[in-house]
Parts: sequence; C-alpha cells; structure tokens
Amino acid sequence: MYRQCASLVERHRSELSFALLLSGYALYLILGAWVFSAVELPYEQRLREQLETDRQKFLWDNACVSDERLEELLTRALHANNYGVSVLGNASENNWDFISSLFFTSTVLTTTGYGHTVPLSDGGKAFCVFYSLLGIPVTLLFLSALVQRMMVLVTRRPVAYLHLRWGVSKPKFAAVHAACLSVVAALLLFLLPAVVFCRLEPLWSYLESLYFCFISLTTIGLGDYVPGETHNAVPNSHRTLYKLAITLYLLLGLVCLLVVVETCCELPQLKSFRRRFYRENNAPESETRDQEEFSSTEHDQMTDHLTDQLTFSSVSAQAASLRQDNTPWNTPWQ
Repeated sequence: MYRQCASLVERHRSELSFALLLSGYALYLILGAWVFSAVELPYEQRLREQLETDRQKFLWDNACVSDERLEELLTRALHANNYGVSVLGNASENNWDFISSLFFTSTVLTTTGYGHTVPLSDGGKAFCVFYSLLGIPVTLLFLSALVQRMMVLVTRRPVAYLHLRWGVSKPKFAAVHAACLSVVAALLLFLLPAVVFCRLEPLWSYLESLYFCFISLTTIGLGDYVPGETHNAVPNSHRTLYKLAITLYLLLGLVCLLVVVETCCELPQLKSFRRRFYRENNAPESETRDQEEFSSTEHDQMTDHLTDQLTFSSVSAQAASLRQDNTPWNTPWQ
C-alpha cells in the first residue's frame, strides 16, 4: 500500500506541486487582503470622520453657502483633479508641456501608468490607444534586447571568468554573484534615490520616498506619490530638469532591475525549483534525450567559445613556459 501511494505521488508529482502552488498563492492573496483591510480600514474611517467634521464646521462658519452648492463644487473639483487639473491657487503648472508629456509617454510604454495625468480630449485618448498598441511591444522588445546584452557583460562573463580562474563551483558562485548584485541594486536603485527624493520633496518622508521608488521601478505605479506634482515642492526654474531626470531614472532603473531579476532567474537552483511546477514532458524518451543532447551541445559550444576567449592568455603563458623547458608538444593528431 505504501509503495502504491509513493508510486502514485511520483507519477503525479508535477500536478501535486502545481496544486500546492495554487493553494499557496490563493492563501497569499487572502493573507494580503486581510492585512490591508486590518491596517487601512480604521485609518479610512478616521479620515472620513475628520472630513465630515471639517465639512460641517465650514458650513457652520459660512451660513451663506448651502450644502448642495458645496457638494456641487467639491464634485467638480474632484472630477477635475482626476484629470490632473487642480483648483488650488498654487497649482498653475501645465501638465502637458513637452517634458511632462515625455514623462507621460515613458510611464505609458513601460506600463507603469501613475494615472495622475490622463488625456483630456477624445483625440488624445484615441491616440493613446494606438500609440500604446505599437509602443508597448516595441518597448518590451527593446528592453529584452538591452537586458540580454547587459547580461553577458554583467553576469555571464564575470561568472564564467571567475569560475575558471578560481575553480569554484559555478552554481555556488552564480548564487553569490546574484546576491551581491541584488545588494548593489537595492543600494543604487532604492536606498540612495529615496534619500534624494526625500530631500527634493519636502512633504515626503524617507519611507514614502522608498515606497515611490519601489512602486515605480516594479511598474506597479499606483500614482499616490508622483515627484514634481507636489505644489511648490520644486522650484519652477528646475521643474523641467527635475522631470527629465526622473524620466531617465525610471527607464535606467527599470533596465537594471530587469538585469537583476534575469540574473536570479538563471540560477541553477531556481531553475530546478521552477521545474517542479511545470507540466511534465510526455514526449518519447528518445525524443526527450535528443532535445537534451542538442541543448547541451549548443550550450557546450557557447561555453567552449567563451572559455577560449577567457583562457587565451593562460594558454600562451603555458606555451612560452614549455618552449623554455625545451619540452616537445605531444598533440593527439601527430
């Protein structure tokens, strides 16, 4: 009986692992919803009570204003604010100058989408649809090509070089390299930029600045914090340069973060873990073996080519040493 159960589990290991993954993900969603509800609901209720108290106090102090007229004004103001137009007296900056439009297109094409500025006209909305249909796939192609090129320089060559030089196990060294790269990325993409935003945005705390960096570079883009949109936060003379710098930070930071993620995804340990949840290949054993051999041969050819490049200097040094010792070369083809 025990052997039958073990054999059954072994045959359906992939399905059981996927069911476990599905259950764990559902529980993770439920846990997140429970935590957010427990943390945010009391704060929302207090804010509603405070807002209602302020409203009643305003009507009491201004008896000439009716509740209906105040409701109408607030409705129109909130509707305009949803389109990035504020009724505050100190909000006189345009949302659709060239730099602001460039910032908008970068958030659209990278699917960040803060939502703080949206097209107002029907023509702008129609153009945004067609612009995104072409621009988002091109952006994904550009990012994937750029990340692939950076992976060779940042991850694959350094790992292969140090693996050959030091003789350390490649999976272990790849894990150490990924950990170090993650620490550097966290420092340069999140921790230090958060300090800069905290200084440039007086109304933001360090936690809020760090929150903005994470939400932006992970393309979540909730839009509750947008730099340069805080009234009088940045001098008007530097607003254009500030917006341009933020646009460059978001694009370069996204590329660097994708390189880190791709580096972690290429770890042999992570690949082995992911295979547990994939559907098993039901192809014939001979066909599966041929595919594995083809992949292994192609990988070995690439590795040998890289190895030849990396160890050229050491081979030359060995040849020079042998010539000095007058030791003949014994080649297998002679």
